[in-house]
Amino acid sequence: MKTATEYLESMKAYNPRIFLGGKQVNLHENSTTLTVLRANARVYELAEDPKYADIMTAISAYSGEKVSRNLHISSSTADLEKRSEMATLTSQMLGTCNYRCVGADVLNALAGITWEMDKELGTNYHSRLLNHVKYLQENDLAVSGGVTDAKGDRTKRPVEQEDPDVYVHVVEKREDGIVVRGAKVSQSGAIGSHETLVIPTMGMRQGEEDFAVAFAVPNGTEGLTYICQYTPFTAERELSPDVKYLGNPLYGQRETCIMVFDNVFIPWEHVFMCGEAKYSGRLVARFAKTHRMNCGGACKVGFADLIIGATQLAAEFSGVQKAPHIVEKMTDMIRINETARACTIAAALKGHEEPAGSGFFQPDDIFGNAAKLTIADGFWDILKWAGDIGGGMAVTMPSELELENPETAHYVRKFMKASAPAEQRLRIAKFIQNWCAGLHGAGTWHGAGSPMAQKMALYALTNFEEKKSLARSLAGLKEE
Repeated sequence: MKTATEYLESMKAYNPRIFLGGKQVNLHENSTTLTVLRANARVYELAEDPKYADIMTAISAYSGEKVSRNLHISSSTADLEKRSEMATLTSQMLGTCNYRCVGADVLNALAGITWEMDKELGTNYHSRLLNHVKYLQENDLAVSGGVTDAKGDRTKRPVEQEDPDVYVHVVEKREDGIVVRGAKVSQSGAIGSHETLVIPTMGMRQGEEDFAVAFAVPNGTEGLTYICQYTPFTAERELSPDVKYLGNPLYGQRETCIMVFDNVFIPWEHVFMCGEAKYSGRLVARFAKTHRMNCGGACKVGFADLIIGATQLAAEFSGVQKAPHIVEKMTDMIRINETARACTIAAALKGHEEPAGSGFFQPDDIFGNAAKLTIADGFWDILKWAGDIGGGMAVTMPSELELENPETAHYVRKFMKASAPAEQRLRIAKFIQNWCAGLHGAGTWHGAGSPMAQKMALYALTNFEEKKSLARSLAGLKEE
């Protein structure tokens, strides 16, 4: 397994074509792209720590060696539980995305679907995938996942689009591989990964076979362009004389990009679906149920742990921590978070083998959707109470640079002091600002699918006949 230093060293071999804020930037030199490298390095570091080994690592079924859980395919409910614990832990340690999260969940979804295709169609996708998994594990590579397409006009299917490139699709099949074109959007951490695993964004139909494609692509492959998000936090990081003045100094906000595929060649050994439209919806569904448990539930629970801790500190620094209404609001934050945590744990422990006979495990769909839906709604309430208890300081405080300004330092220390020194109050207020005035609210709402997707899934998955039968029996109604 790689150390954090070895990961950073290995990334020097990659020089992806990255654009940020209207100009091309160097992955290893830009202040924003560096946050992705630091975050990934921290995940490698956690895997080295004996304290977290049980969560961050697993024993490979293929080599018998210890490997990163980010590259492990779950084969039990215990694996699923540890996977969710990893999501929470990395969020607690980073305060931003574990950029290997989507790749891990895509890998698990591909394991089952390729096994199924090989069994039913006589393909060799599964053997290809397992060979690739062994390669990933042996080299301890950071893998991101590419799922969401640009989609274009949402009233039209992929084949009906004016420009088919709004969905990633195959434009040429050759003896040695395929050529793909299109784009994946909102790609978390693709710029700092060794490679990206790409799957369809939705279930494809007959006639849409070119869009039913899954593959692995190394970072910086010819034809790949990464167009990064640009936010006020990007500008603040660029202008800050020292990262210590920022709300999340080392790891920043979640960094995403549009990942453009402009006639990118993929060799056959890296192709895991090509034209099997019938299986694409099943693949996406399996990814979604896993990702809703992990990103949708467990990850945001870790974020909320940080927000709750910061909010309690803010209350103590102001001297209001024992006020009844403060205690009530803090308790509400805890209730929301622990409910989401409980749904996440239930999704793991109620998981099952899928598909039957494969040896691969998927979380329970209902509890996974409930976890995501609970935290999507609840996260806004957690942010609301953090802003309420943190006070106006979270948005009106002066810069911490004023503490180093001889003209203003004594005023700031005098007037910003409460039950704690001004330095502490400003720092925790800045940390709360990072959440309440940052990108995480909308990110939590849409990450792993918008809440309407979970509501639709919950309704479709619920066994109403069983519930009606229970009600009829106790109410004394005859079955119809």
